[in-house]
Amino acid sequence: MAFENNNENGLEKGNNIIAGRNPVLEAIRSGREIDRLLVVHSAGGWAAPIIAKCSEKGILIKEVSAQKLDYLTGGSNHQGVAVMIATQKYYEVSDILSYAEEKGEKPFIIICDEIEDPHNLGAIIRTAEAAGAHGIIIPKRRSASLNVTVAKTSCGALEYMRVARVTNISNEIEALKEKGVWVFGADMDGDDYSKTDFDIPCAIVIGNEGKGIGRLVAKNCDAIISLPMKGQINSLNASVAAGILMYAVVKSRGGK
Repeated sequence: MAFENNNENGLEKGNNIIAGRNPVLEAIRSGREIDRLLVVHSAGGWAAPIIAKCSEKGILIKEVSAQKLDYLTGGSNHQGVAVMIATQKYYEVSDILSYAEEKGEKPFIIICDEIEDPHNLGAIIRTAEAAGAHGIIIPKRRSASLNVTVAKTSCGALEYMRVARVTNISNEIEALKEKGVWVFGADMDGDDYSKTDFDIPCAIVIGNEGKGIGRLVAKNCDAIISLPMKGQINSLNASVAAGILMYAVVKSRGGK
């Protein structure tokens, strides 16, 4: 059963939440794009059918406190259960590659490895759209989802960006490499990014705001690249670093 950990961070109040047993069941039955099911810790046996339906569909399930659900739903009569609805549909990675092929361009993909701040994800989507990236890949767990904050921060770019959500980033990197895509991980202990030629089918991995990219993810990358740090601070905001690297790709490809 696809339960997330009990950390309630990253859940934000917004108008993309449907609360109450019957509304939640109808949302699941209707085929709506659901990010996750929220269930209070003390939910009884009545919640089992809802949890089972979400589990069948691969929807993440997160246990939360009653107080947290009260806050998220604006004090509505949530009956101990709610679902968070994505503001935009998710694509498959194959859709991203097909889009690049349709445009006659080398694939240019951004992989977000556990970017948890929705403002960062929204900013990355905005820059990716402006830089001509063909799509973004995010993990199902431990990641900001396509919620209202992401949509607002992207300033409309989310409407035009293909975002795929996958179960395992490392496995997806391996699959991309098999398709001829070179994968570059961004980390402070890598080679100078400015000496890298990105005029090839490529994907850039941007890591978590605090931890960076995961060990296994880094191991599976073709190369690790870094931005030179000249000051006293040894790291950049994830969306800022992503923006610099995305435009390095644009520059390598002749600004096209």
